[in-house]
Formats: sequence, structure tokens, C-alpha cells
Amino acid sequence: MKVGNRRTALTACMIAAAICCTAQAQVPRARSSRSAMNFVVPQARMRSFVADTRRTIEVTDVTVAIVVLEQVATVTMDIAIRNPSPSRQEAVLMVPVPDGATVRGFTFQGAGKEPSAEILPKDEARKTYQSIVAKIKDPALLEFVDHKAIRSSVFPVDGHGTQKVRLTYECLLKADGGRIDFELPRSQTTNDRARWNVSMTIKSKRPVSTAYSPTHELAKNRLGPGRLVVQTKPRDAMEAGPFRLSYLLESKDGMASSLIAYPDPKVKGGYFLLLAGLPARFKPSATVKREVTLVIDRSGSMNGEKMRQAREAALQVLSGLEDEEAFNIIAYNETVDCFMMKPVVKTGKTMAAAREYLAGIKPRGGTNIHDALLEALRQKPLAKTLPIVLFLTDGRPTIGRTSEIEIGRLVEKSNPHSKRVFTFGVGEDVNVPLLDKVSDIARGTATYVLPKEDVEVKVAQVFKKLAGPVLTTPHLTVGPVAKDEFVKRIADVLPQRLPDMFYGDQMVVLGRYIGDEPLKLRLSGEYFGEKKTFEMSFDLCKATTKNAFVPRLWASRRIAVLIDAIRQAGAETSAATVLSASAADPHIRELMDEIVRLSVDFGVLTEYTAFLAKEGTDLGSTENVVAEMRRNLKNRALNVRSGLGAINQGFNYQYQSRQFTLNRGNGFWDQNMNRVEISNVRQVDDRVFYQRGNRWIDGRIAARKQQGEPDKVVEIGSKEFMELAKRLAKQNRQACVALKGEILLEVDGERVLCR
Repeated sequence: MKVGNRRTALTACMIAAAICCTAQAQVPRARSSRSAMNFVVPQARMRSFVADTRRTIEVTDVTVAIVVLEQVATVTMDIAIRNPSPSRQEAVLMVPVPDGATVRGFTFQGAGKEPSAEILPKDEARKTYQSIVAKIKDPALLEFVDHKAIRSSVFPVDGHGTQKVRLTYECLLKADGGRIDFELPRSQTTNDRARWNVSMTIKSKRPVSTAYSPTHELAKNRLGPGRLVVQTKPRDAMEAGPFRLSYLLESKDGMASSLIAYPDPKVKGGYFLLLAGLPARFKPSATVKREVTLVIDRSGSMNGEKMRQAREAALQVLSGLEDEEAFNIIAYNETVDCFMMKPVVKTGKTMAAAREYLAGIKPRGGTNIHDALLEALRQKPLAKTLPIVLFLTDGRPTIGRTSEIEIGRLVEKSNPHSKRVFTFGVGEDVNVPLLDKVSDIARGTATYVLPKEDVEVKVAQVFKKLAGPVLTTPHLTVGPVAKDEFVKRIADVLPQRLPDMFYGDQMVVLGRYIGDEPLKLRLSGEYFGEKKTFEMSFDLCKATTKNAFVPRLWASRRIAVLIDAIRQAGAETSAATVLSASAADPHIRELMDEIVRLSVDFGVLTEYTAFLAKEGTDLGSTENVVAEMRRNLKNRALNVRSGLGAINQGFNYQYQSRQFTLNRGNGFWDQNMNRVEISNVRQVDDRVFYQRGNRWIDGRIAARKQQGEPDKVVEIGSKEFMELAKRLAKQNRQACVALKGEILLEVDGERVLCR
């Protein structure tokens, strides 16, 4: 049998199992003529029914290839299973699957009698999981009590050998209007040691607008209007959690859209994620023409390799412009010099002149960022073009007007042509909060180039995403309402300024909704150069707690915005002044209180709030928690505005403020640009748990000043415990009892300790 051997990338898919390592173990039997020594469930923790774990079979690699043809998904799993013991062992594979799944194939290498696999209904699958949990007192498998399962016949794994197993099943995907949803179950309560690689090929007669995963970052390759290939990225290869993907079919009016909602009575409505995609096919010539102004720092610190790379980056950008698109070049140090007094159309002649101009730039002098921005923003763009500024600097403002506030105000108040500004900070000696603010105000992004990185590569990566402007200056509002309807329907929408949409883009907007009546929205903007408004109506009755990723993504973006508001407050005032005044300044205190609340409630931690995960931190002591965060903000966000310790904050802010995939491990870059993850805080379903010793504590309980004694104690594996798991499954929260160790959680107002 040929089995895929791609061993990079993770994502999330799933199988399920527990492990038993002796033929004498009392475990459920597969429907086979022979008993199995192991039940293999790759998505769950590896557990043996005997003490000698050295003999436990383990899953090393899982490669999942999914092909979706007109809403029918064919899922092929190639699973590598290693036997560390010297003796042959036999195993049974169990894989949680969606309703309606049908087995299409089951094969393995080597000798075996009539390999086969069967579908277990939910009740039978649950009984199998429960019997294993009762035996080994490990609740990991209970995440899958609400799934059907595929159970295989017995197959062998030779001593010190690896067995390759291939399982294929089909299922019909659920549709919500023009949105098709896929989910591959996989444990979210434990980090799997196996490497996962997931790819999906979507084939549709109707063009596919876009594909989106809230759980994993995707690499996409469009092979045609109705054919799209996506693959999880290698960085996800070991992370826990199911793999979810939704794709939108093209809409007749040109803008495909769908709303994914999570209900929450506490906010008198819930949270929403608006996903929008562009047409799958159109001629680039039909899009709005771009006008690019390259602003290049020529101060003395740019001398040498940095200037060489900056010239190459500029030439690459100009070469990437289409015919009839326009450009200009501005070079600055203490003075500002222009290639042309106004933008020019790209031709052979203007390109030759631009090369000569770039070659003649000589680095020397200081850095006048204010006047360079002023010149770039004031130049009138050519008619019917989208004006884009690529602003590059390797230093802080040292000449002319150097005030952060004044430079920020320039971009906000003196940008008459609404030019988009994308900033690039080269090296460590840049003012990071300033570059972040300039790009935020002007609908751009900030990019940071570390000393050993290539300026040309970073600029090219950004410019590549700016191909083919389709929807510019987008704006989201509530749709038409009755004259007597004054209820606010949406709030706290993020991002606050919607970005332009370019060819291949998708829009992910998060916010809160109020009420449960159908939600009507309007998305307006310049669509292919013409003003257009897209009317959208969504039925909120489909809101479900299964969409727990929606409020968590919203909270992550919201925290980033609040932290940046405090960071920007230090632009002209010392950190000590800002934070010492926080007790008297209700606005600053309100920001800090909200950051703490969101961090604790949603389990979204940052470099400023990572201390919440520490053993001994009393989450119920709000004053102490706020005081600790105040110290972190003073020492980091306010006092550190340049250097490597500021760049890491810029990296974190740029990612978190635009986050559209879950960050289950709360990963962030520390002040030395090392990647840090937090393992003792778990985001599970729509709850968060904090580890204290051997106990996981529900965040709602941990945040109370007086936690009190549990109202009820149940033993893991007992009948009462199984009933609790079944009860939680009806709320889509069964994973809350699948954590390893004691679990203190709140269920319908009752504090229950599972141990």
C-alpha cells in the first residue's frame, strides 16, 4: 500500500483511542475473530492498561488528505504506528467521525486476515470510550462522546516496527447558505506528540470565493474558479485541537458573505464573525490601478547593505506594477528629495530614470520622518488610482518635528487623498509604537525587518498582497431598520477601520450583536472603482456554542486594541506619569480593568498578562492583578519604544490586532524575540481553565474572591461522572471534563470537582 509520508505540518484532524498493551487487559473487543492488544486513538493521550509504558504503541505521523466534490468530502488518513517493544502487538483503530460518515476503505501493510472497518453509532462509540475511561481513569476520550466512530478490525504491528494504516471515509458537509463547513475532530485538551499534516482540495461547479479556517493558518493555491487547494502550515504540526474549515461559494452580486455566531445572554445577544470573499475570477485589468510612492530613508545609518537592499526592494516593487499604473520615489534624511514632482505612469522611459535615481541615493545625515510623510501625503494622485505609500526607515525621528503625537496627527489630519501607508522598520533603532500608529491610521500595516533579515524580501511579501485592488475604503453599517427601531444591533466591531480588499483577499470582521432578530448589515465601498453597497441579512437562530472560537478571537483583538491605547498614551508623557495618574484617570483605569477581565474570562494572555498563569496568582484579587499588569505596562509597553524589546511588541500587536485563527497556546514573542507558549492555561470549548497544582480550575470560579468548597465531588470514570459528560455534551462542552488531573468546574451554577 502506498502511504503518504509527508511528516511536517499539523492541523487538526482526528482519530481517537486509548492504549492497552497486553492481551489480558479488560477492554472492549473489536468485532473480529481475534482480540486486540491495543485500541489506538491518535487524537487522545497515549495510555496503557499496564504499568510498563515502554511497550505502549504510539502514533508518530498522521497525514490527512481531504477531497471535497460538490459538498461531499472524502477523507483519507494515513497513520504511522510504532511498536517500541520487541514483540508483535495487535491493535484496533477508532476514529471519531461526523454523522452520516460512510467507510470506503481500510488497509494496512503486511499479513492480515480480511481487514475491515465498521461505523459505530453514537451510543456504541460512547460505551466503548466510557469503558476505557473507567479502566484507566483518564477522561481524554470523553471529548468524543457525541461523535460516531469508525472501528477497524485487528491489525498487527511487528516488534520495533512501524505499521502504516490507511482509512478512507466519506461524509456530506453541512451548508449554511453559500457557506460549506468541514470539521475533523481532534483533542483540544492535550498536545499530541504525533506530527499531523492536513490538506484539502475543494472542487465545485460553482466558483469558490474563499476558504477560511479559525483553527489553523492555511497555505492556499487556486487552480481555477471552482478548484482550491489548502494545506496547514508546518508551524501547526504539533498543536492540539480540531481542524475546522469553511468555504464560501461565489455570490451573484460579487461579494460572498456569511455570519458565524455564538450566543451569550451576558451581552444580551452574542458575538459574530463576518466572513466575506471576492469573486474567484476577474481580469486584473478590471481592478483599480495602483499608484505607489516609495519613501526611502537615506540617513547615514542606511549606508552599506541596508541601502543596497532598499534599492533592490524599490526596483522589485516598480517591476511588479502593471501597465498604466503609476509611481514616485521620495528619498529623505534631514531634507526631502523627490524623483518627480508628481507621480508618473510606468513606462520604459520612467523605469530607466527611476533606476538612475535610485543608484544616485547617497546615505548621510539625520532622519526627518515628519517632512517625508508630509511630502508623500500631499502629492495629488492620478485620477482613478488607489494611492499607496511604502514608507521605509531604519531610525527614530531626529530632525525637524520629532513628536510622536505630531507625526500621528499629520497622518490623521493631513492626508487629503486618503493614502494607504505601509511602514517598514529596518533594524532595531526604530520607534515601533509610532510606525504602528501611522499604519493603523492610514489603513496599512507595519512590518519589521530584523538585522539578519532581507529588506527586499519583507517589502516584496507585503507588496505581493496589494495586487488587484477590488473593494477599497470599505465600511460596515447596520442595514435598513424600521423607523421606530432604535436598538443598537452591533458593537465593538474589529478592526475599527476595515482594510481594503485585494485580489484573493478575504475579510474577517468580529464584533458583538445585540438581540436575536435577523441581523441586516451593509458593506459599502468602491467596488472595481464604482461606489457600491452590499446588503446582507443573517438569521441569528443558527448561533451555537460550537462556535466558541468567535468570542475568543474577538477578545484577542479587543485586548490588543486596549493595550495599544495605553502604549500610545506614552508618546509624549513618561510611563510613570501615565500610570501614576491611572487611579485618578478613569479612562486609563477602565482600559486596564477591561484588559484584565477579558484576559481572565477568555484565557487570552499576552506578554503583559502572562503572570496570570503562574502558580499562586490570585485571579480573584483584581487590585493585585491590575497592579502587576501596571508594572509590566510601565516597564515594557510605555518605557520601551525602540530596540529589540520594542520590535517584539510590534510583532505581537500586528498579529493579535488582526488575528483570525486561534492561538490555543497563547504564543507570543518575548523581548529577545524568542517564541513563548503557556501550557498551564487551557482554552476548552467556550471555557478557560487555569492549572493550580494537579487541579484545573474553571476560570469563572478562579476569578472569584471566595471560591468556597465544591458543591459536589465525583470520581472520574464513575457512572455519575459519565452522566456529567453526557450532560455537558448537550451543551457542546464535553471537553471540559477531558483534562488530565482534577477538574473543578461550574455546571449550571453548581461547583463540581472531578477527581
